[in-house]
Amino acid sequence: MANVIIPLTYYQQDDVVALAKDLLGKVVCSNIDGVITKGIIRETEAYNGVVDKACHAYQGKRTKRTETMFHQGGVAYVYLCYGIHHLFNIVTGKEGTPTAILIRAIEPIEGIPTILDRRNKKDVKKIASGPGTLSQALGILTQHSGTPLNSQLIWLEDHSIEVPEAEIEIGPRIGIDYAEEDVLLPYRFIWNR
Repeated sequence: MANVIIPLTYYQQDDVVALAKDLLGKVVCSNIDGVITKGIIRETEAYNGVVDKACHAYQGKRTKRTETMFHQGGVAYVYLCYGIHHLFNIVTGKEGTPTAILIRAIEPIEGIPTILDRRNKKDVKKIASGPGTLSQALGILTQHSGTPLNSQLIWLEDHSIEVPEAEIEIGPRIGIDYAEEDVLLPYRFIWNR
């Protein structure tokens, strides 16, 4: 079966947690400066909108940065963390419902020389195993926030990769100590193979 660009309707599902799990094995792609890079999604985290204390849009908070989260699902939400890391998220759900999924890790499969160059590395092992490093590997920056995920810059593909349930680790998100009891929610999905 041919690789298929995932339609925007896929991201408009209501259950952000189930979607975060389903994204494992999908392929995130970028075409930055005329170079295509691709990687298989290996780790995700769900952020459940206005009811999730870890979400930037908790309690409906709307700022210049979070406005993209209120768009209809199927656009990139890219923000700067600690002033250095560009973090790539996928906006999900219906318009006005600020849910999103942080893509935490990928396994590069195309454009590897460019990925190595962007990351200033010689070995592809674990080259995009964190949310900041994967954005760097794919060339995704905050200026790409709001980009539709069926554009010529950033898109996702379905390569019909099967992810066995037994290989999926589910646990709490990391780096969100401020989120009080929501820090314990099982919203992080890792494909261990």
